[in-house]
Amino acid sequence: MTLAIVILAAGQGTRMISKKQKILHVVGGKPMVQHLFDTAVSLADLPPVLVVGPGETGVQALFGTRAQYVVQPQQLGTGHATLMARAILQGHATQVLVTYGDMPLLRHETLAQLAQTQASSGAAIAMLSFWGDPASAFGRVLRDENGCIQAIIEAAQASRQPNAAELLAIREQNAGVYCFAADWLWQNIERLPLRQARSGPEYYLTDMVELAVQQGLLVEGIITKDEDECLGAGTRTEMVAVEKAFRRRANARWLAQGVTLVNPDAIYIDPDVTIGQDTVIWPNSYLQGNTAVGQDCIIGPNATLRNARVGDGCVIEQAIVEDVELPPATIVPPFTVQRARPTPH
Repeated sequence: MTLAIVILAAGQGTRMISKKQKILHVVGGKPMVQHLFDTAVSLADLPPVLVVGPGETGVQALFGTRAQYVVQPQQLGTGHATLMARAILQGHATQVLVTYGDMPLLRHETLAQLAQTQASSGAAIAMLSFWGDPASAFGRVLRDENGCIQAIIEAAQASRQPNAAELLAIREQNAGVYCFAADWLWQNIERLPLRQARSGPEYYLTDMVELAVQQGLLVEGIITKDEDECLGAGTRTEMVAVEKAFRRRANARWLAQGVTLVNPDAIYIDPDVTIGQDTVIWPNSYLQGNTAVGQDCIIGPNATLRNARVGDGCVIEQAIVEDVELPPATIVPPFTVQRARPTPH
């Protein structure tokens, strides 16, 4: 099997009320699309394909030649965006995994399971779902009496049906992440119906599920057990929720590895940080970038470490340490800044 990953990155994210494209906003210490890109690189057999909008250069500036890019000339929906990748992927991959660029909490393990499920079952589609709130705006996953997936109905569509209350009460909801059998995808994606959305006519990738079922093909589903994994950030309010989820994930990781966090809700640890055993981190401390902290250290309260290398047994309280390496047992005086000197011109 040869796996390709397509990241849909053409949306402007107008609800952000920002001059910057939505997926370039930073959550968890990185632009949100970079979290997903890094996961894709670790899993896919080919360079990730990013579907971008016309004239958008921010994503390409971020990843350079590490990715492949295709342009979606018009905002005609997720199905149309995925179709744009056919020209460079057809004949080069046996599986195509498609996801959104604003879902930075997706795990490598989950995407790998999705690809493995599609490969082992021979399904036309393996899709990711989660248990959601009845008030959610996510699409509902429709199953038959035998538990087989039959279709995805968008919440807006469901609300207009005679049995709207019954449909909206379905707790299994669509995450918008799919792994397709590549040949089937490219042969059928142009069969998607054109639907009227609030922003105009669109081709919904969700309709591929019903198309597969109509052809008598299998659609497999995986329900994630991580309630944070399917969070997206389409507004600044949603970015706050995603940021909190990153902190929960980081804090749980370090607590499980023998690091003491005093009031974890007031501690901020970026994903690339490393911390040694028996280090104690006090509130209002920020560990950012590529910081590495040794064992038996005391960090904080009110400490900021940014791209710092901290030896074992150091004490850093109410201080800033940036771009420097501290020898073991260093005590940084409170209210000081330890920063690399600028390079002389």
